[in-house]
Amino acid sequence: MGESQVIRIMCPNLSCQRILAVPSHARGKLVRCRSCVTNIRIPMLRDPSLPRNLGPRGEPVVDAA
Repeated sequence: MGESQVIRIMCPNLSCQRILAVPSHARGKLVRCRSCVTNIRIPMLRDPSLPRNLGPRGEPVVDAA
C-alpha cells in the first residue's frame, strides 16, 4: 500500500454524483468537488479488526425497519 494509491468516491450531491479520484493521503481531510463545489470529507481507513455492523460507540447497529 503505497502513498500513490487513489481513492475513488462519489460526490454526495444528488444533482452531481461525479466520481472523484483523490490521493490516499487525503483521508480524513476535506476536499471540494470540481464539478459542483460541494465539500466532501474523505473517510479515514476503517480498522479491519472491527466488524462492519458496529456503531460509533461499539454497540451493534439495529435497523429501524
